[in-house]
Amino acid sequence: MKPLTPHSRRRFLAVAAGMGGALLAAPAHAETPSGAAWARVPHIRRRIRAPRFPARTFPVTGHGAVGDGTVKCTEAFKAAVEACAAAGGGRVLVPAGTYLTGAIHLADNVELHLEAGATIRFSRDPADYLPIVATRYEGIELMNYSPFIYAHGRTNVAITGKGVIDGQADATHWWDWSSDPAPSEGPDKKLLAQLAEDGVPVAERVFGEGHYLRPNLIQLYRCRNVLIEGVTVRDSPMWNIHPVLCTNVTIREVVVDSPHGPNNDGCDPESCVDVLIEGCEFNTGDDCVAIKAGKNADGRRVNEPSLNILVTGCKMRDGNGGVTVGSETTGGVRWVFAWDCEMSSARLERAVRIKTNPERGGYVRDLYFRDITVGQAADSVVEIALNYENKNTGPYFPDVGAIDIRGLRAGTAPKAFYLIGNPGNPIRGVRVSNSVFEEMAEPNEVTEVRGLELRNVWINGKRV
Repeated sequence: MKPLTPHSRRRFLAVAAGMGGALLAAPAHAETPSGAAWARVPHIRRRIRAPRFPARTFPVTGHGAVGDGTVKCTEAFKAAVEACAAAGGGRVLVPAGTYLTGAIHLADNVELHLEAGATIRFSRDPADYLPIVATRYEGIELMNYSPFIYAHGRTNVAITGKGVIDGQADATHWWDWSSDPAPSEGPDKKLLAQLAEDGVPVAERVFGEGHYLRPNLIQLYRCRNVLIEGVTVRDSPMWNIHPVLCTNVTIREVVVDSPHGPNNDGCDPESCVDVLIEGCEFNTGDDCVAIKAGKNADGRRVNEPSLNILVTGCKMRDGNGGVTVGSETTGGVRWVFAWDCEMSSARLERAVRIKTNPERGGYVRDLYFRDITVGQAADSVVEIALNYENKNTGPYFPDVGAIDIRGLRAGTAPKAFYLIGNPGNPIRGVRVSNSVFEEMAEPNEVTEVRGLELRNVWINGKRV
């Protein structure tokens, strides 16, 4: 066994704490009483601490940036970050104005701060996101275009302020790569999946120029002590905020306003430990919050879970799901807590959503939801589907269960529950209590579920 680095040792200890002191290949089926589970939340919150930075300021305008929206400021951002890091850290300041730029790479102990009235507007030229970097695309590692704001292996990084981060994606820039006619991402997605299945080393999974896998707007990769606070983000090529393999992450009072693009998830912590998502607003073209853990063969190779994820005080508008787990569940997801959230939109398809299939494997267990208010949803209020992408059989059945929902109040939706296990691989253990579903137009769909408990649950005025 190779020795642990300081970073990996800290992650090991955090994972051990998240697993109750025992590192398990897969969790046991014994369910944790809800009260004991919620008692974990204060301990998790105490571990999640926002990084602090030295009181030094490096305005990008002092390194040649011009906030007129037309002069490209990529080199100015790079110089400001490098100067800040060389001094031992501090704040890279973006004053009011509009700054056109390519990729921004953060360094240790650097806070990127956008003043009120500041907009970082990202170039629509894919060449501005080269050279390629190590990244993850839908749960699979590769070398690809740089995410627009990116950090890899960094400690103490932040994006803060009252400004706007604008990806500038639209129907003719980035989003058009998502579907036919060619050129599109379809062939590259298949190629990447095959490379992972074949065990090709990540350094040899080279995409970028000449390929069509869209980058994220913000991706922090293998970082420790991360803060994203106050900013508004919009119109990413795909997932907006994507922490990967990070430990100690705070995402607070962020607005994600990106309702139109394909795969425009709001915030997707993937294979992360100790994450707080608090007081945020999501209006997205896909899931609002989606907790992930790697995909298929590559997820099994990396084999890192998402643990101790807290979502509180958030508002979800448009989106495929309010709080979602999956579909990339291969490394496992455990100890997710969501409470005091409001969700409502004619285009919010589901409030609570778990999605996976027998190609993913992994586990999804110990998920706790409390005091969720849903005005309206366009599909089911609660969905747990183990047949995502209409796949019911495969070599890696996921282990999904120990899900507790209490104090949920929903107004209108087609149905309260859509719970679909696999034949021979049921969902194991769903408890719903003290919850009201006021106007549901259709019957529930429940198949292959073992241990469904409904306690003081009312649907259309009737106790069920």
